[in-house]
Amino acid sequence: MPLPFALNHVNLWLLDDGDAAVVVDTGFGLDEVRAHWSDILSRDGRPLSGIIATHCHPDHLGLAAWLAERDQAPIHMTQGEFLVAHAMWHQQPGYSIPDMLKLFTTHGLDTHRLTALEQRGNGYKRGVPALPDSYHRMFDGDVLRIGGREWRVIVGYGHAPEHASLYCEALGILISGDMLLPRISTNVSVFAATPHDDPLGLFLASLQRIKHLPDSTLVLPSHGNPFRGLGLRIAQLEAHHAERCELLLSTLDVPRNAGEMLATLFTRELDTHQVLFAMGETVAHLNYLANRGQVARQVADDGTVKFERTA
Repeated sequence: MPLPFALNHVNLWLLDDGDAAVVVDTGFGLDEVRAHWSDILSRDGRPLSGIIATHCHPDHLGLAAWLAERDQAPIHMTQGEFLVAHAMWHQQPGYSIPDMLKLFTTHGLDTHRLTALEQRGNGYKRGVPALPDSYHRMFDGDVLRIGGREWRVIVGYGHAPEHASLYCEALGILISGDMLLPRISTNVSVFAATPHDDPLGLFLASLQRIKHLPDSTLVLPSHGNPFRGLGLRIAQLEAHHAERCELLLSTLDVPRNAGEMLATLFTRELDTHQVLFAMGETVAHLNYLANRGQVARQVADDGTVKFERTA
């Protein structure tokens, strides 16, 4: 399905459930995506027996409420995703744009980009026009029976609060959501609600939970083509983040803030949407290093949080 960003698509999945079908992720809240869904479901001819949201980001949860109302189908998601979706939609403390701007100000983002983010407003609400008021809660290790097959829920952290991937041993398929992508690295960002959080550490630990799956597993990612060889891909991601940490360490012989380090990790031109994720990810890498004692965190005279290599 199309997305209105540089990352221009999201993969969504329709699972056979006998006389019905189950949707895994729903797409961004665009009229174009609604039209695609209406066409697909009309041609399929079966009602939806369930809607599964891997996580709360707009390209995944965007049309869940609309599809649920259309077919009177239950929505399945984890509690963390449901609660944070409502926190972002309703701009609750720690998840509001003003609070994110305060966080980024503390970490030294320049005034021009802060102003652009403020003017952009609540992009989450544009991508998720409506939220479900209730849901069926999924837990790690739950087994969902769909079309006579068992799909095990594997919860991962770092990219989203409580991301749910789905693994079917009988089919040898992992619906990985955003936890494992074939070409790009999954975004890991710090939020204002948890400024000292370590999403990168959580993400890397979560990858270990799927690393043991058979290497022949067909991975169905949310972005990019399906692929096999998850062990190699996880090793590549581990190496990628290690390299980025080393890159930061090589420049932290003097105290610097995340705003000053943004161009070190992201050398290309960033649009306003990308700045939001790039800044969150830069802070995430610095927090990762700080939590492991490789850099020291301090508040500088200018009021920003700065990091300096410890050895």
